[in-house]
Amino acid sequence: MAYMLTILEPHGQRAERTLEQGRDLYERMVAFGTDLHARGVLLAVEALKSDTEGRRLKVRDGRRTIVDGPFTEAREMIGGFFLIDVASRDEALAIAAECPAAHWATIEVRETGACYE
Repeated sequence: MAYMLTILEPHGQRAERTLEQGRDLYERMVAFGTDLHARGVLLAVEALKSDTEGRRLKVRDGRRTIVDGPFTEAREMIGGFFLIDVASRDEALAIAAECPAAHWATIEVRETGACYE
């Protein structure tokens, strides 16, 4: 079963880090991804730029609206994700607990699948 481990970072947290701290955390996350790949469970991984780089789009009544980030109403931003293939939710949760980001962010664990079954 495929599970998405979504990294939910506190809004503005990246700006509080020094360049050295940011590089250290990034290297730890890369090592975690490398380990998942070596274990044969990693399907995909991506880090996302800060929400200051993001845009939100919606279409209502045929009218398109785009809002530039950062999104001040948000308490968290999606910092990235790991898509893994494991046998159970418990295994996905165990892997999420190994993720270095669990020490400074929240890891949301969700199984992928059809929305309308």
